[in-house]
Amino acid sequence: MELEDKLGKSFSEFIGEGDVEMAELDDGREVILSRGRPLVIRTKEGIFPTLAALNQVSLKRVVVDMGAVPRVASGADVMAPGVTAADDEISPGEGVVIVDERHGKPLAIGLALVAGRSMRAPKGRVVKNLHHVGDEIWALLGRD
Repeated sequence: MELEDKLGKSFSEFIGEGDVEMAELDDGREVILSRGRPLVIRTKEGIFPTLAALNQVSLKRVVVDMGAVPRVASGADVMAPGVTAADDEISPGEGVVIVDERHGKPLAIGLALVAGRSMRAPKGRVVKNLHHVGDEIWALLGRD
């Protein structure tokens, strides 16, 4: 039910046919894999798609400047000065995809800490980074 509420699809629609596994990471996050691909993360904040599952769901976007890219791609939270755009409809507590301003490439999945309209503030943490390129979940894809 939580998956359907967050992602708009039932578990079976989202995961599909095939073997389903669950892995627990050292930090307590759980990853649900289907056919060996990590598709869902469960954290204490809730359930979210992985970067590998973005082709199956539509998340609201937070765009960061190129100076923020290395930090976000290394797991840092998103700070307001690095945000160049954000969907105004983002609500606090909602899952978002963080993308770079130049190519629109997904860098991370995060938890909105403030409303989209407030993300371009002069200071403050606006998105908690939950999963990013290069992390343990990304490594499950066999990518570097």
